[in-house]
Amino acid sequence: MTIPAAAHARTILAAHEHRRSIAPLTGWDPALDLPAAYRVAEEIRRLRAARGERVVGRKIGFTNTTLWDRYGVRAPIWGHVYDTTLRDRSALAGPVALAAFVEPRIEPEIVFGLARTPEPGMDAAALIGCVAWAAAGFEIVQSLYPGWRFTAPDTVAAFGLHGLLVVGARVPIAAAERPRWIGGLETVSIDLLRDGSRAETGSGRNVMGSGPLAALGHLVDVLANDSVSPPLAAGEIITTGTLTDALPVAPGQRWQTRIDGLPLPDIDLGLI
Repeated sequence: MTIPAAAHARTILAAHEHRRSIAPLTGWDPALDLPAAYRVAEEIRRLRAARGERVVGRKIGFTNTTLWDRYGVRAPIWGHVYDTTLRDRSALAGPVALAAFVEPRIEPEIVFGLARTPEPGMDAAALIGCVAWAAAGFEIVQSLYPGWRFTAPDTVAAFGLHGLLVVGARVPIAAAERPRWIGGLETVSIDLLRDGSRAETGSGRNVMGSGPLAALGHLVDVLANDSVSPPLAAGEIITTGTLTDALPVAPGQRWQTRIDGLPLPDIDLGLI
């Protein structure tokens, strides 16, 4: 028996609201493949919109190809970013409360703000021309499924693992600087610091093999073949996936980036 998308959506939202883990949906609904999971995600978007939440962008997940074997995936996924799940770092008055999330982890990412709508098949030069600004960001990701054990459809149904996106200082990308950005986004390196000590290192090439612009292009192409979800639009905020492993977090920690190869200010985040 096929379980309706609305039923799965209610299950996911209830688990999130009550901060509790649930068994992976695919464990009791073997018919939940990726197309069905995106239908669940669309139903969740509809329900969240009905209670006043507004989509402001997208997150791209599983773009770090070095992690594919661990999670049993072979392609990125995507999910929505809402006005309720987006914060500018400069607007945070204090630490982020982890009690809002289930099994949270942290990911350092490159975030784009779109100036215009990208089109399918664009090369890097055309894609960067659609980007108004870039920033370092932290995404707090979460797993409603115990021990971070799931399949790709499970993650798509559960917000794409999205919990919160914190965006650092936004750096405009001038037309004359676009070639520099194209190269820098591929070769950028990053140290992820926990309480002042290096916890992980990463690079732009971890994202789709050639950097965050490749992740953006992948999402544009995927949405071009999606009959339900709208294409990306000017004004959207896109976070392109983690440059490092996603690391577990705990109250009392302070996380920072140390970025080399891009003119991006580092970002820091305290947790309670």
